[in-house]
Amino acid sequence: MIALADLDEMIALRRDIHAHPELAYEEHRTASLVADKLRSWGIETHTGIGRTGVVGVLKAGSGSRAILLRADMDALPIQEANTFPHRSQHKGKMHGCGHDGHTTMLLAAARHLQQAGGFNGTVYVAFQPAEENGGAGARAMIEDGLFERFPCEAVFGMHNWPGMPAGSFGVCSGPMMAAANAFRITVTGRGGHAAAPQDCDDPVPALFAIGQALQTILTRSKRPLDAAVVSITQVQAGGEVTNIIPGSAWLGGSVRAYSTEVVDLIERRMQELSGPIAAAHGCTAEVYFERRYPALINTPDETAFCLDIMRDVAGADRARVIEPAMASEDFAFMLQAKPGCYVFLGNGEGEHRLAGHGMGPCMLHNTSYDFNDSLIPVGAAYWVRLAQRYLA
Repeated sequence: MIALADLDEMIALRRDIHAHPELAYEEHRTASLVADKLRSWGIETHTGIGRTGVVGVLKAGSGSRAILLRADMDALPIQEANTFPHRSQHKGKMHGCGHDGHTTMLLAAARHLQQAGGFNGTVYVAFQPAEENGGAGARAMIEDGLFERFPCEAVFGMHNWPGMPAGSFGVCSGPMMAAANAFRITVTGRGGHAAAPQDCDDPVPALFAIGQALQTILTRSKRPLDAAVVSITQVQAGGEVTNIIPGSAWLGGSVRAYSTEVVDLIERRMQELSGPIAAAHGCTAEVYFERRYPALINTPDETAFCLDIMRDVAGADRARVIEPAMASEDFAFMLQAKPGCYVFLGNGEGEHRLAGHGMGPCMLHNTSYDFNDSLIPVGAAYWVRLAQRYLA
C-alpha cells in the first residue's frame, strides 16, 4: 500500500515528531505539521478543535455514511534515555508511548485514501491532543463539538502494544481497558515532639491502618468476579526532621476497574473506612477521589468487523482475541458517545531499536522506548482497509 519512497518519507516524519515531543495541549508544532501535511495532499482540514486537535475530511462517492479514525499526538513528561539521532530534543519530554507512530500511521492512511479512494462516504481522520496524564483530550474535542461538526456512525482507534509480536493485532469485545481514577486520603491529627507521643494525635499510624484497610475493599467488599486494582503509589508524612510527629499525613494512588459500579463501590468504601479508622486514632480523614477516564468498552458488531480487517491485514494467526488490559485510554469518551472499536498493534520486544537506545525495556512509558517504524505500513493498511470495507 505504501511505496518504498513514501515509507521512507513517513519514517522520517515519525522520527521528526519523536524528536520534538509536546505535552498535553501544547502540541502546536505537531498539530501544525499534521495540518500542513493534510492540506498539501488536498484534504479539507480543520484545526483548533479541543484546543490543539486537528480533523481531516475525506470524501468519496455519493454515500452519506461516515466514520471517524483517531490518533493521539501528545508526549510524556519524562526524560528520554535514548541517544540515537531522533531522540527527544526537549528536556523532560519524550514520546514514550508511541503517539508519534500513531499520528504517522493515520497520516499515511489519509494520504492513501485521498489518492486512491475506494470508499463511498466520508472518513474523518482526527488527531487528538492530551491523551496522557488525565488530559482528556478526547473529551475536550467532544465538548468542542467534534460529533456535531463531523457527524459519524462509528469511531475507531489503535495503540501500539510492546510485548506482542511486531505487526500482530489484538482486540476483545466489551471492556478492553480499565477506568482510571486517582485518590488522595489526608489524615489530620495533632503534631508534637516524638519523645512525647501521648501529647499528640499521630496521623501516621492512622494512615498506615487506612492503607492496609483499602485492600480489604478488593477482597471483602467487591465480588471476586469483578476485576479491580487499588494501588497506593504515594505516601507523605513529616519533613526532614526525625524527632517531630507531623500534624498531617497523606497517601494517594490509582483505582482501576472495568465498570462504573465497581468504581462507585470502591469510592464509597474508601469514605466509609477512612473516617472511622482515623477517628479511632484521634484524627480526622478527608478522601479526595477523581474520576479521570471511564472504562474503554468496544461494541460487539464493530469488534467483530475489526477482527476481520485485522486478519485480512496480518493473517488469521496474527490477529487474535486477547484479555483486557488494566491500562486506560481516553478514547473511552468517544466510545461512550458512538459505537466503535479500539485495537492493539504489536510493537515487538524492542529488537527494532537503533544503536544508542537506553538499557531499559522497550515498554510503554519507559525512558528507553521507541516506536517500531516497521508498523507504519501495517497500521496504515489497517486504517485503509477498515475505511474501504466499512464504507463499501
